[in-house]
Amino acid sequence: MLMVGLTGGIGAGKSAVSARLAERGAVVIDADKLAREVVEPGTEGLAEIVAAFGSGVLTAAGELDRPALGAKVFGDEEARRTLERIIHPRVRARTAELVKAAPPDAIVVNDVPLLVETGLAPTYHLVLVVSADRDVRTQRLIRDRGMSAAEAAARIGAQADDATRQAAADVVLPNEEDLAALHARVDALWRDRLVDFERNLRFGDAARKGPELRVVPADPAWPQAADRLVARIRHHLGEAVVHHIGSTAVPGLPAKDIIDLMLSVRTLAAADALAGRLAVAGFPRRSGEWVDNARGLPGVTWPKRVHGSADPGRPMILHVRVVGSPGWRYALLMRDHLRAVPEARDAYAAAKAELALRFADRAGYARAKEPWFDDEARAADDWALATGWQPPLS
Repeated sequence: MLMVGLTGGIGAGKSAVSARLAERGAVVIDADKLAREVVEPGTEGLAEIVAAFGSGVLTAAGELDRPALGAKVFGDEEARRTLERIIHPRVRARTAELVKAAPPDAIVVNDVPLLVETGLAPTYHLVLVVSADRDVRTQRLIRDRGMSAAEAAARIGAQADDATRQAAADVVLPNEEDLAALHARVDALWRDRLVDFERNLRFGDAARKGPELRVVPADPAWPQAADRLVARIRHHLGEAVVHHIGSTAVPGLPAKDIIDLMLSVRTLAAADALAGRLAVAGFPRRSGEWVDNARGLPGVTWPKRVHGSADPGRPMILHVRVVGSPGWRYALLMRDHLRAVPEARDAYAAAKAELALRFADRAGYARAKEPWFDDEARAADDWALATGWQPPLS
């Protein structure tokens, strides 16, 4: 079952995306609807709200008077937290019931307005954010919801800003054109990513990467993408030590668009014991025996475990290594050396560019880089001795 989180600022068009995903076949769970459901007349939720805020939050018919309640909590942090303590646990419990009832091959979309604000992003396999310019959203709120410009500005300002929301997004769906354009984006996402993601997740398969080589310019979004993946791993494993390593972890360095992460474990048996939980999180183990070549020691190898991503839209490799092992140390040393010494980074960039012209396939390119790695290992060790570098443990 693929769990997708859907969010967006008020007026961005989240409901339109949610409706289109439902048309494609998604099981949509609307947190706003559930929040209303758990405070309907006769529910324990409504009784608790009345106990906390008084009977003035009820209509003459005994229903929740939302404008009256809103007036009490808007701008009052303590009152808002009280309301959240009443509603949120009930919404979570009802969500869990609906997820349990969904088919095992479902693509479940949780439509959550405050997904980012409540820190829920790591609990999903994928987070979609619907975006629109602030002025566009303001005009929609005035036109469609009858708000004044001041009311619209206050509602927008009470939510996370665009930068914070988009930092949590695996996919941003712009919605400043017509509905047909938005539907086309949603349909492409469903066809090209979500369907295969769900299938890979269900069967425990890593998304396949083509054999062709493509080195691209450094992307400033790589660290944020790595942070999202790390957060998901930690959500499923607890306080795991996960590092962003490899070329995408070095600012300014061209690389294949593949995020490399490293999970530290005490033993390889411990790594094997985590495989099932990582697969559930969306990071299935890749088959075969994987080793690192010992730099400067021909014929010597360091064993590890390797996991990939079930998500065809975000290539990544998770290297699981024993903390303190030579391969573990080298991965951190090389990253930190290239970050700290621009000349070393630039030399690696030049080597990448030259080898990319000579080799069109990833396997040939990787083999051709081996002599460079041996030289880098020696240079990095010299740098570590000169600077007193020690591997970070967290």
